[in-house]
Formats: sequence, C-alpha cells, structure tokens
Amino acid sequence: SAARSAARAAAPRSTRGRETQVGPGRYWDLARPRRARAQPDPSSLRRVLSQGFSSTFTGERRPKNDRVFEALGATDELSSAIGLASELSSEKGHAFVEQLHKVQCMLQDAGSNIATPLSSARQAHLKRTSFSEKPVLELEEWIDKYSEELPPLRAFILPSGGKSSAALHVSRAVCRRAERCVVPLVQAGEADPNVAKYLNRLSDYLFVLARYAAMKEGKEEKIYIKSEP
Repeated sequence: SAARSAARAAAPRSTRGRETQVGPGRYWDLARPRRARAQPDPSSLRRVLSQGFSSTFTGERRPKNDRVFEALGATDELSSAIGLASELSSEKGHAFVEQLHKVQCMLQDAGSNIATPLSSARQAHLKRTSFSEKPVLELEEWIDKYSEELPPLRAFILPSGGKSSAALHVSRAVCRRAERCVVPLVQAGEADPNVAKYLNRLSDYLFVLARYAAMKEGKEEKIYIKSEP
C-alpha cells in the first residue's frame, strides 16, 4: 500500500558495513575508498635535508656544523657513554649509579643552555635555560669523598680495572672532548661559563669514580710502562 511504501522510504537504511558519523542522519560508507593523502615529493624532501641547517632553542637557523651543534652532539654522546657506564656499574651493585643519573639530568640542562646562544636569546629563554654553579660545587664534594677512600696515585694508570671502571674512563675521555667544544662558546659569550666549569669538574669526577669502581670490585688498574728504546 501507499502507507507501507511511505514508511519504508522514511525508515533509515541498514548501517551494515557503515559507521555512523556525529550528527543525525549522516553516515560514512566504510566500503567507499578514502582519498589517499598526498605523499611528499622526494625531491623536495632531499632539498630540505640538503640545506644542512638546524634551529637553536631561540629559533635561530644555523648550519649543522656550527659549533653550537658540535657542542650539543658532544654532550649528548657524553650522556650516552655515562648511561652505558651506569648500566655496567649497576650490575655490580655500585651505589654511585644514582649520582650518574643525576649527572645525565644535569647534562640535559647543560644542553639547553648550549642550545640557547646568548647573542639571540631573550629574557624568557635565559630564565628557562640558566645553569648555576651549584652542581659544580656538588661534583667537587663527590670528588673529595671518593678521593679520601682511594690510595694515592704513584704512576700513570691506563683505562682498565674492570668493565665498570673502563666504561667510566671512556666517559671521562668523551667529557674532555665535550669541554673542548663548549669552551669556544663560552669565550665567544654564547654559553654560560658554569657549563664549561661543570664539564671540567665532571671529567675529574669520572676519573676518580673509575678508580673507585676498580677498587670496590677488586680489579687491578694497569699502569703505564715506558717502552724500552
């Protein structure tokens, strides 16, 4: 009948294979293919990558080989080296791994300061990335604490003394390089002098800690022996 036909026409169609969209009487047909998103042009992507620039925290664009990024890469590598040393030391039950974790966090703060060149930083940037002398003084306290427990040095020692100690020596060497990368930034007035001070004291801390780890594990430290002519 006409009434039955009208009722069928007014009734909503089956939503099998469909998903209801927000809003009355509107549906998405799941069987309908969606329009694919436009893929980036590989040639344009290569052009972007080949420009060889990156941004500082202040938004300034600089070449990737700029000394700011050299210093950032060095501190990142240092944190990675310390992370490995920390894992090896943790396996031996050394309590100083908590200090190493704190050092890694401080290196993140140091990186923030390095990534904020003072020549282009606003006051808001400086407030967020300042680096105080407090962590430098803390490192000196740690150095004194461990040095008191170590026998005096009577010869040049080589990186050795077990896995924990050797990994800490690697971290010390990487730290020296990071310091060399940061010093020019400090001299140019682009980074806080406390960052360079921290790295300087950190390398001494890592040296003392390497010796301490060897002593605690009962490992022998190899000494330098001059070759016969």
